[in-house]
Amino acid sequence: MKITYIGHATVLLQTSQANLLIDPFITGNSLIKTRIEDLPKIDAILLTHGHGDHTQDVEAIARRDGSLIIAVAELATWFGWKGLRTHGMSIGGAYTFPFGTVKLTQAFHGSSIADPERRQIVYTGMPAGLLLQLDGKTIYHAGDTALYSDMKLLGERYSIDLAFLPIGDNFTMGPEDAQTAAKWIGAEKVVPIHYNTFPVIRQDPEKFVSGLDGHGLVLEPGRSLEL
Repeated sequence: MKITYIGHATVLLQTSQANLLIDPFITGNSLIKTRIEDLPKIDAILLTHGHGDHTQDVEAIARRDGSLIIAVAELATWFGWKGLRTHGMSIGGAYTFPFGTVKLTQAFHGSSIADPERRQIVYTGMPAGLLLQLDGKTIYHAGDTALYSDMKLLGERYSIDLAFLPIGDNFTMGPEDAQTAAKWIGAEKVVPIHYNTFPVIRQDPEKFVSGLDGHGLVLEPGRSLEL
């Protein structure tokens, strides 16, 4: 399996069965080198929540490729109303797709879509993390979240090969809390995400991974690893 960190919280997973994209935010992100046209055909888009820095390019990619959008039920309904293919889920639920199993975990954050013209905030369900079982590997994408003690259960119940954890602070947990989360989860490798995109979330990822006893890995936007 080839895994590419596109940038911010956007991750491309190229498995033996499908190409999966998590939280696409490419357009308008100055730190991202990849363009939408550079992406392979995306079979499924997996979403952690509805904020614009996680859903910016969902519609464009889904219309280009006919991608299945997998998200919490309210967010899936929102995109379904736009005529896109969706599969709605809820926190704690799992579903086995042809490419593997997706389970939604808790995340402590918000989830909404802002309509600036009407000055309305549209609620899009609970935020989530993603626990993925693909090609015999287990991958955890925490989404946007604070540190919470039930992360210990993930480490106890699953042997996680790779975890993506936010470190930006302000909107999510910061580096110190993310280091605690990494220890609780016990993943073989931890990649920091959701940092440096905006001034308010500037962090030093190398300093973060230096505290993970060799289990941390910084991926620059556009860089890949094989799992």
